[in-house]
Amino acid sequence: MNRLGSATSPYLLQHADNPVDWWPWSEEAFEEARRRDVPVLISVGYAACHWCHVMAHESFENEGVGRLMNANFVSIKVDREERPDVDAVYMTATQAMTGQGGWPMTVFATPDGQPFFCGTYFPRPNFIRLLESVTTAWRDQREAVLQQGAAVVQAIGGAQAVGGPTRPLTAEILDAAALQLAKEQDEVYGGFGGAPKFPPHMNLLFLLRHYQRTGSAASLEIVQHTAEAMARGGIYDQLAGGFARYSVDATWTVPHFEKMLYDNALLLRVYTHLWRLSGDALAGRVAAETAAFLLDGLGTPEGGLASALDADTDGVEGATYAWTPAQLREVLGDEDGALAADLFTVTKAGTFEHGTSVLRLARDIDGADPAVAERWSGVRAMLREARDRRPQPARDDKVVAAWNGLAVTALAEHAMVTDDEVTGRAARQIGEVLAERHIVGGRLRRVSRAGVVGEPAGVLEDYGAVAEGFCALHQLTGEGGGWSWPGSCSTRPWPTSPRRAAASTTPRTTPSAWWPARPTPPTTPRPPACRRWWRR
Repeated sequence: MNRLGSATSPYLLQHADNPVDWWPWSEEAFEEARRRDVPVLISVGYAACHWCHVMAHESFENEGVGRLMNANFVSIKVDREERPDVDAVYMTATQAMTGQGGWPMTVFATPDGQPFFCGTYFPRPNFIRLLESVTTAWRDQREAVLQQGAAVVQAIGGAQAVGGPTRPLTAEILDAAALQLAKEQDEVYGGFGGAPKFPPHMNLLFLLRHYQRTGSAASLEIVQHTAEAMARGGIYDQLAGGFARYSVDATWTVPHFEKMLYDNALLLRVYTHLWRLSGDALAGRVAAETAAFLLDGLGTPEGGLASALDADTDGVEGATYAWTPAQLREVLGDEDGALAADLFTVTKAGTFEHGTSVLRLARDIDGADPAVAERWSGVRAMLREARDRRPQPARDDKVVAAWNGLAVTALAEHAMVTDDEVTGRAARQIGEVLAERHIVGGRLRRVSRAGVVGEPAGVLEDYGAVAEGFCALHQLTGEGGGWSWPGSCSTRPWPTSPRRAAASTTPRTTPSAWWPARPTPPTTPRPPACRRWWRR
């Protein structure tokens, strides 16, 4: 076992038995690189990431690759969900060098952490050649490598720069934003842009607010169109509820199967408020099922919510979720099997891999004849029971403060809109976990696992999302107590503005003075911080 054996991150623990002598992110790792005069290899990923698993299996579990890495590098493993500040800086470097980003992220850096070569996934033969090339360049072309690192750091600094005049946020600006979204929408399949297509939760929430403020039918129609397309698509789990992280196509047919807490919390808000504003039966059902998925699929024994479900089952992407017509008949019999194949668009050719299909809802069930709806409900229950007997995807069970804060807000709002006591109790329980475990000495910690709080400090998205969640709990319960924390503790790291808050809540466990003072915020949603500040 390497140095990751005592980690709290499930992602790091997945690599604890690799032949690679991994270090966790720490100053000690960089000191070791300086002592040995070798470059640093920084590998960033997360537990639910399919391609992270692929690269781990191909390269990091290979003895030969491990020997090559151990002889020539100090290798550091980073969970991007645990250290979004580290991920943000090196993702900026990766995008500057390659024009794109993704995970796993592979960064070669100097012993003070300056990146000089970046990439994402590398197949094992390419990765071996890359290790050998970097080793040779570090030995024979050191000056060129250092110059490259300095150039990348300069590019990062430019990307971090914030400037330009500000102007008040007016109704005209918001109307123009709504009009621009209307121009960019996919009028056929919903959403915005092409493949891969991510659930546009923040756009949809904005458009719902725009509709509520202005009565714009166009804004509501965009939300209804996209929400229905996603809810009927393969990106939505038609049996157990909850949304996958994104669709690999523009039609929402085949998902990338990991289910993330933050996506589902934000989408719960979308469907809850769509139901509130429109009375749409599909939106109401999906909101209830998504809330149930959060509690049943991601609930932890300590009362918080886990981060994600993996994309893979026993190393096979989507194995838990895909079906063939024969499998449907085996569970349901010929008659109901044929009905299910028709309702869920399961074909002999398949929509996924190896003749399998991801379940999609072919037609409106929520407004169907009661007898048809009852039969459909029975079919779903039998398929869910059969699927539960299959091997299940792994779960990343760390509790992330920001994402649990998002869930508190979503569940509390769902409870207020629907009078659902279950989601109301759950929101309060999660809030208690955050208040009792994640606030240490008046400051927020980012993660906990199995009731043990981790060392990484909270970043701006943690403070913003938890504060907003506590505000929602105060609205739900009418109580002060622990929910008064946003009005006291949160004023200290936010003395003047969200921009200063970003600096004051940045963890400072960094390798050297070149590290940006304000890393680009993480790629998960950030508006709660601004919403909390504007409420002050």
